[in-house]
Amino acid sequence: MSNDEPLEDWAARREQRLRPVGERKAVHLTGPPRASHVDREAPRVVLEWDGYQWVTLAVAANYLEAARLLYPSSREEVGKDGAAAAHRTQPGPYLNEGTGRHRRTT
Repeated sequence: MSNDEPLEDWAARREQRLRPVGERKAVHLTGPPRASHVDREAPRVVLEWDGYQWVTLAVAANYLEAARLLYPSSREEVGKDGAAAAHRTQPGPYLNEGTGRHRRTT
């Protein structure tokens, strides 16, 4: 923070860097931390950021159930006041159309 910068401007800049309250993530319940696409049938714990720490929200039997909690449909995403949660987005498809070298051709 510079001496010339107003405190409100500094606080607004800092707020943009922070993790949004209500952000969710799913992690494997067993074993070491891994990417979400690894071992899709493994149970996961869904965590939510409360502004200070990650809090357990639910336990899901597999990746699909966890994804339903992480990315609710657009109907569920709209809150009681009619405002949609800005930090939640729908997951993209796992394999998009394309010709990348990693794509399997048949």
